This record gives sequence, structure tokens and C-alpha cells, in this order.
Amino acid sequence: MKHPKVTIVGAGNVGATTASLLLLKDLADVVLIDVADGMAKGKALDLMHMRFNECFESTVLGTGDYADTADSDIVVVTAGVARKPGMTREDLIGINSGIVRNVLESALPLSPDALYLLVTNPLDVMVNLAARVSGLPTNRLFGMGGVLDSARFACAIAQETGISPARIDALVVGAHGEAMLPLPRFSTIDGVLVSELLDAEALARVTRNTVQAGAAVVELLQTGSAFYAPASSIVRMIEAILGIDTAPLSVCAHLDGEYGIHDVYMCVPAHLGATGVIEVVELDFNDTELAQLQNSAAAIKQQLSQGII
Repeated sequence: MKHPKVTIVGAGNVGATTASLLLLKDLADVVLIDVADGMAKGKALDLMHMRFNECFESTVLGTGDYADTADSDIVVVTAGVARKPGMTREDLIGINSGIVRNVLESALPLSPDALYLLVTNPLDVMVNLAARVSGLPTNRLFGMGGVLDSARFACAIAQETGISPARIDALVVGAHGEAMLPLPRFSTIDGVLVSELLDAEALARVTRNTVQAGAAVVELLQTGSAFYAPASSIVRMIEAILGIDTAPLSVCAHLDGEYGIHDVYMCVPAHLGATGVIEVVELDFNDTELAQLQNSAAAIKQQLSQGII
């Protein structure tokens, strides 16, 4: 069976870890591209050496030449400067917006029919920038942020309760940052709502730990930001695109009236498939949840209105 072709732009920790997971799961043939082509080629060679121990059929090519990415089915953009201690995702806007713009201008002519999955921070701003730069149909452009935040929410719930994450289904929507919205009313443990199992103090604690999770990793690492969980989240989205995982995921997708929000990309539950975003799922939010989501959208729009991109 022919493997899909996935290009990963950026051979840093997130990109290389994503490549390794795709290969270990035998999901795709990977092109790993980076401006530092020696790093991309070296990591690709190392991954190919792993192939014979792990017995996967997929291949990986390291390159610095966008010609090698032609006719990709999926392009994952991880390139950009990572956060350092004390930095917010928003601090990265200036430099990373230029990187995303250059990536799209290089990749799009060669893979005009691909799905484009953005990972570069600040995620919501970068996806909205990509929409303006690329002119891609809204279904073929989306971002990874909510899947990662939801995984961190599940982790926080597991740490609070001592219950295995395998029994937890957690959901976070909104901006990928301080304005994210963990949803205990739409998260469950063995099918029972988290909002019914944890008291107000515990709910506040798991919510706080979720919102602060990325910064906690940055503070501990000192020289970089998270990459294992982000890479795993990217791969879960690719599995959804390939029809392996059919559950709705929190995707940075385009809203055009859903939840009363218009013309902005942000993280909401959505179904992914071969054509990208198939459907945004509208949950039955109460007034408080809806107001929080709309405030999160307003925060993204405020950044966009400042002319920073």
C-alpha cells in the first residue's frame, strides 16, 4: 500500500520527534526539511538506521531543498523560534510570522493540493497569518494546539485523581495560550463528567495546571520548549486525517458563525479527514462557556488587528 507523503518543515525537536513517531507507526513517507539542511539530513539518516531495528516500511528524506517536498499530501509546519523561560507564545510573533510566510511561499507552489497543519507559535496568530498569505481553502488549513492542550488537561486530571489517562477523555478549546478554555463539563472519566467528580477547588487546580503546563516545561528545560507531547498531538491529527482516529479533536479551525464567532481560526472540536476539516462540532455551551470562548476569539482578533502580521 502506498504511503502518504508528509513533509515536516523544521528538523528541530518537534519536527524530528514527529518524524520518528510517523515512522514507528508506519503511517507515512516523510520529508524532513530545514534551512540547516545538514541537521535535516543527519536526523533523517539516523532515523533510517532505526528502520531495521523497528521494521517499518516508511522512509524519511532529509533535505534543504523544497523541490523534494513536491506533491506532499500533508505539510506540517513546525519551523520557528521556541519559547525561552519568561517568554509567552505571543513574544514569538515577529520572527515566526516571517518564517511561516517564507515556508508557505516555498511549499505551496510545489504542493498546491496538500493539507497544511500549522504548529508554529503563537499558534492561533500563525494560522490566521497563513490564511491571509496562502489563500488556501479553509478546510485545508488548520493548526495543532487544542489536541496538545487537551492532552495536558487529561494529564492534570490523571495526576489529581490517580486514574489512568486511558480512562479520561478531556477537551480544551479556545486560544492556544493563556486564553485557553478547559471544559470539565465536556470531559469524562469512564464516561462520567469531570465536573461531577471533582469539587470546585480540584477543578480550579487542574485548570490552572493545564493552562500553565507549557510554561512549566519551558521553565524546567531552560533551553527550549515541549516537543514529545506536541509531536504526539501532531501524529494524532494525522491519524484522524488518514481515518485511523475518527473522534472529534480540538483543532485550530476556521469559524464562520459557529459559536457566534466569525472569520477567525481558533481551537474548537472538529472532525478531520482526507479533505482536512470536515466539520466543526458545536457543543451545547452554557452562557459562561460561550462567553469565555468568544472572549478567547476576541483576544486573537485583537492581536491580528494590531498590524503585527
